[in-house]
Amino acid sequence: MATEGSSNPFEGIKKTTEIDGKTYSFFNLAELKDARYDKLPYSIRVVLESAIRNCDEFQVQKKDVENILNWEKNQSQSVEIPFKPARVILQDFTGVPAVVDFAAMRDAVKRLGGDPEKINPICPADLVIDHSIQVDVSRSADALEQNQELEFERNKERFVFLKWGATALKNMLIVPPGSGIVHQVNLEYLARVVFNDGGLLYPDSLVGTDSHTTMINGLGVVGWGVGGIEAEAVMLGQAISMVLPEVVGYKLTGKVDQLVTSTDVVLTVTKHLRQIGVVGKFVEFFGPGVSQLSIADRATISNMCPEYGATVGFFPVDEKSLEYLRQTGRSEERIKFVEKFLREIRLFRNYNDPQEDPVFSQVVELDLSTVTSCCSGPKRPHDKVTVSEMKVDFNTCLNNKIGFKGFAIPPDKQSTKVPIVFDNQEYVLSHGSVVIAAITSCTNTSNPSVMLGAGVLAKKAVEAGLSVKPYIKTSLSPGSGVVTYYLRDSGVTPYLEKLGFDIVGYGCMTCIGNSGPLPEPVSEAIEKGDLVACGVLSGNRNFEGRIHPLTRANYLASPPLVIAYALAGTVLIDFEKDPLGTNPEGKLVYLRDIWPTREEIQAVEKEIVVPAMFTDVYSRIQQGNKRWNSLVAPEGQLYPWDDKSTYIKSPPFFEKMGKDVSKPESIKDAHVLLNLGDSVTTDHISPAGSIARNSPAARYLGNRGLTPREFNSYGSRRGNDAVMARGTFANIRLVNKFLSKAGPRTRHILSGDEMDIFDAAERYQKEGRQVIILAGKEYGSGSSRDWAAKGPWILGIKAVIAESYERIHRSNLVGMGIIPFQYVGGQTADSLGLTGTETFSIDVPDDLKAGQELQVKLSDGRTFQVKTRFDTEVELTYFRHGGILNYMIRRML
Repeated sequence: MATEGSSNPFEGIKKTTEIDGKTYSFFNLAELKDARYDKLPYSIRVVLESAIRNCDEFQVQKKDVENILNWEKNQSQSVEIPFKPARVILQDFTGVPAVVDFAAMRDAVKRLGGDPEKINPICPADLVIDHSIQVDVSRSADALEQNQELEFERNKERFVFLKWGATALKNMLIVPPGSGIVHQVNLEYLARVVFNDGGLLYPDSLVGTDSHTTMINGLGVVGWGVGGIEAEAVMLGQAISMVLPEVVGYKLTGKVDQLVTSTDVVLTVTKHLRQIGVVGKFVEFFGPGVSQLSIADRATISNMCPEYGATVGFFPVDEKSLEYLRQTGRSEERIKFVEKFLREIRLFRNYNDPQEDPVFSQVVELDLSTVTSCCSGPKRPHDKVTVSEMKVDFNTCLNNKIGFKGFAIPPDKQSTKVPIVFDNQEYVLSHGSVVIAAITSCTNTSNPSVMLGAGVLAKKAVEAGLSVKPYIKTSLSPGSGVVTYYLRDSGVTPYLEKLGFDIVGYGCMTCIGNSGPLPEPVSEAIEKGDLVACGVLSGNRNFEGRIHPLTRANYLASPPLVIAYALAGTVLIDFEKDPLGTNPEGKLVYLRDIWPTREEIQAVEKEIVVPAMFTDVYSRIQQGNKRWNSLVAPEGQLYPWDDKSTYIKSPPFFEKMGKDVSKPESIKDAHVLLNLGDSVTTDHISPAGSIARNSPAARYLGNRGLTPREFNSYGSRRGNDAVMARGTFANIRLVNKFLSKAGPRTRHILSGDEMDIFDAAERYQKEGRQVIILAGKEYGSGSSRDWAAKGPWILGIKAVIAESYERIHRSNLVGMGIIPFQYVGGQTADSLGLTGTETFSIDVPDDLKAGQELQVKLSDGRTFQVKTRFDTEVELTYFRHGGILNYMIRRML
């Protein structure tokens, strides 16, 4: 990639090697002859290699290399380093806003007298369209075709816009819809493991606009999720500014039990690491237990890295990584240079050799033989529940006060039963009834062992005479077409279909909230009985309001367990004691009677999953598909915005921007727009799911002639700021301390009026008043959603005062010029007696320093201190420019 400044001072360690008659060059870190190198965690070695290769004494300096080499001493000293990843990956919900921003930046550069064509990705970018498809049709042989047809019908405008981006923007590959989930496509196809850039070899590394970008860590590629705003800057050649992280060594020993799945392992690891506390840290797996795990198993564990809070969950490359590259159809030429290069620079791992173990900040251990079958829920992915305790745990949740493990259902209402008629047959719904059962998400559908496990379980269930009640919305949405191949070739597809698990599409679907509508009798019964109905999904997120507005309880589970709970029809079952049903002979059938062993599944996998499947599926990506190829996109370097479009709109981010940087704005008599508690997620701040008919976004779309059927989802409308601003904080489960019940509403403090949050923000802006947000712990946890910062910026929010932040969201706030303040000394809004009805003033000095404490003055005369969460000098620079993209535009000029 292009660099500025002087030549690289590390040219002296650049070496050449020959493989099959071809000459390659690389920076041989072993030639540093520095004892500190061999002690570095493997993940930090990748960061070091990037710094050495990109060292130009401008963005990356020699002192940065020394700081990384000195990791053992610097790891806990908040030392700032630059990192230039090899590539960027995006999915369409974040990719569309990125391309919109690029188009708007080109307009701004032209307005300010510059060359708009300078706004182009310098760092390679891959964009996979995977978030658009919805489970409109299920339990039908034509479900896949019908859902894909509806996907194109709804999203044609977005797809045409992305097709423009594919030609107007250089260095960007767009993978058409229908190809699979971004992280699975990345694992099976896009990942290079080692880049070959004109003969120069270097480790593959990336950042992505989805928090589950970490899935690629399972293949030995360092990568993590960032905000879309930060990713756009990386695409423009900017290094990421980060604090040199601590690295937790997670030692795996023992062997997984025959009846346990990799999903059980990841949910156990997630709960364990959440308890330890790894936010902002790297986690690197080592120990002999790792060699027992397939790459798919490792990728499952890495995928849920955001749920345990780490930046990466890294498995260095070993022999199994090479086997996986062969299995997925990568060329022998690639596999040879991957192995030779990584061995040369000591990035190749033998997990059974403790002599290769590096130094870690901390070591924790898990014996894989202790893992038992489990789920997570009902509202958070790290709230593990063993399957044997599910029945008791759910009943306890019904009793508990409202919270992460509580629904506060009065005792006299806990036995409520509501009869429904479906397909001319009567059924009864109650608390705990399963109404959604989805095998979905990149976390599990990339793993042949759990997918084939689900298939074998389905076969045994059908042969035992079991069935799934027809009102349950069942679906199977694999992460790639390869899954279809091996399910079909193993002979399990007809059995999955018999239980209602037809393939409905290739994409995130239920996991992202695209679960589609429930049958009307089911919806009416849930509302009539105020039932805590359940979704069970093989996903990675189950935050409130995400999966479906009517499923208050949602449990993450392995694909076989999804089928088991669908067969049971309720989560109020103890599989050890309670039968799933009876066979035709009247004999009771228990889950243990039909549950497949790991050995049984692995035998099928070894025979069925072959390289030809991967090469056949992915060879068609470049060709596109009939629907995609028929789209006609506009031409030209500047996008011709259509004022009537409700999908694509030029955003307001750069409208008032000038060439010069203005002084930072202080907070003056700001009102509190929202007074929030702990664990407010980006799903609360910027929902991705359906647009409620009574919402400000619905009114906006309705005023433009759209019917509710045409509203689509918030995620699909991220190219239109008018919709997204109205959708900010539009989650029906949002708890605002100003109000007595949950919902997307607030109180306008001056008048006392209760109103929609967007309307209140608009009123404050018309009155010329600033607004801020008060929040608790883990503000902004969940998906790496840039609209969770862009939306608040449009609402006029100047700052957030929280107890703590999720890493990516804090970065996004900085990227939009919103100040993230943090309480100090263990103080909270409650301990300070803040009601949120006060006004807040904070003087922001011109010479503000990273991490500086400032005084907050309240309208009643009280004061307290907050820490400014600009963690690096680079972040301060972005803030002074009004945001990271403003900085990039001025730099281009």
